[in-house]
Amino acid sequence: MDILNKKQQLFDRWAPFYDYLFPSVFYQAVHKRLLDYVELPEQSRVLDIGCGTGRLLNRLAAKYPKLQGIGLDFSAEMLRQARRSNNHRPRLVFVRGNAAALRFVGNQFDAVFNTISFLHYAEPKRVLAEIYRVLRPGGMFYLVDPTDRSLTRIWHNEMRLYDRERRQKMGMQVGLECIKHQYLLGPGQLTLTIFSKPSSFL
Repeated sequence: MDILNKKQQLFDRWAPFYDYLFPSVFYQAVHKRLLDYVELPEQSRVLDIGCGTGRLLNRLAAKYPKLQGIGLDFSAEMLRQARRSNNHRPRLVFVRGNAAALRFVGNQFDAVFNTISFLHYAEPKRVLAEIYRVLRPGGMFYLVDPTDRSLTRIWHNEMRLYDRERRQKMGMQVGLECIKHQYLLGPGQLTLTIFSKPSSFL
């Protein structure tokens, strides 16, 4: 069984209990801190890649009453939980998909979010290229992931963590501009990197 299938099965097993486990409490704290740095147009269309049970999108929809959002995840069971707890139908929808091959037309999202799931991607540059493609010019990408490489022991080196410089370089290679880095929970542990898709080109 390959790594992706192992992870998918693990998240499928976690899904029914996920919102009651410690990781969910931690992620909710992360989402609250993240929202302090998010700026969106009043009528926004956003994509949350690796949406899990949909908590971040529900927070965003509560804060922005005209927001429309799509949550994407590879775990069918996580999506089942997200649909059950969707407090903002029909503004929020949840679909299954692959971050490296997004099934959306280009230039349609004002913002893309990715919270503690980029570390699982085997093809990070391809994911970033897809994010660039679906963002509208001037759109923002909010990436939250650990930067402490010692955490890779948890997954026996199956996680891939990137420091600020590496994130910035990978984003630049696909056309994304790095706006800022912000530690969310302790130096070196959990870092928000904000990218934008340039509005115009010289």
